[in-house]
Amino acid sequence: MLILGFESSCDETGVALVDASGSAVPRLLGHALHSQIEMHQAYGGVVPELASRDHIRRALPLTDAVLAQAGLPLSAVDAIAYTRGPGLAGALLVGSGVACAMAMALGKPVVPVHHLEGHLLSPFLSADPPEFPFVALLVSGGHTQLMRVDGVGRYELLGETIDDAAGEAFDKSAKLLGLGYPGGPALAKRAEQGSATAYKFPRPLLHSGDLDFSFAGLKTAVLTQVKRLAHARPEGPATPQLAEALDAAQIADVAASVQAAIVEVLVKKSLAAIETTGLKRLVVAGGVGANALLREQLNAACARKGVRVHYPELHLCTDNGAMIALAAGLRFQAGLLPAAGTAPVYHFDVRPRWPLSELG
Repeated sequence: MLILGFESSCDETGVALVDASGSAVPRLLGHALHSQIEMHQAYGGVVPELASRDHIRRALPLTDAVLAQAGLPLSAVDAIAYTRGPGLAGALLVGSGVACAMAMALGKPVVPVHHLEGHLLSPFLSADPPEFPFVALLVSGGHTQLMRVDGVGRYELLGETIDDAAGEAFDKSAKLLGLGYPGGPALAKRAEQGSATAYKFPRPLLHSGDLDFSFAGLKTAVLTQVKRLAHARPEGPATPQLAEALDAAQIADVAASVQAAIVEVLVKKSLAAIETTGLKRLVVAGGVGANALLREQLNAACARKGVRVHYPELHLCTDNGAMIALAAGLRFQAGLLPAAGTAPVYHFDVRPRWPLSELG
């Protein structure tokens, strides 16, 4: 069963081919990814219309590259998967339109995939794949959730952010510091030169007794501190001039202190989820899962508790087609896709807002 997967939910166009034959974990045969970071940097964030247009330009050339890597013709593909949601509506429509048109032309089935399920299962493509059941920390620019995962399609929400995601806190803090877009990696790099104890930022909901997250208050605290360092009026707007008033040491210290606050919350909540469920495996997925300090502290804390931690390969932490093709492959192996011979459905609907809890 060869599955071609398309990812186009935001600012990366990803295409990949996996082999889901037999009962072994689907094998990645080829993947290609184009990031729009350089295009969006001039605007300080993702411009949805530009993102959609770029997906249109990239989808077919990337498909050709993946098939060339695998040494296979398009006619060899048995099914085509695409990201149905969540994400930017226009960007999702590009991927779904290309996938459905291609599948219809080939007379092959099309598989809509949940973006977060792709992230959740992406560590199965790593050199150290997990085993069910496990606790999953999904942490990215748009989502921060803790899930209990008992199998493919068997997900229980344990806790989630009640406002901003951890990745958004990274990005918005980086923007306040004039570090550009994408903010998370830039802030983590600058934090290497700073002190994590220079400023005592809040750790929201750290002792709430539940597994929910909140990062809006942290963003506000960072803004207040930056204004104080810049000698700006507390009630004044957040402008680019604020960061210009800070020296390099101050920026590094704020970056390190922000990162420390976010990572502490993520680590302690993850350990609380492990204790609550009694499970001994933790999967970390999503773009923030590439953060070196988060990995270091999670590895150390989990080692003390006798818990195994699993991550996607670094190049598969961000959005990519491999995780979409993989999720479709694992669903096929679990018997969660329509049986062979079922008439394919090619209406390319998308769900920009799609809670993972609604996925069966």
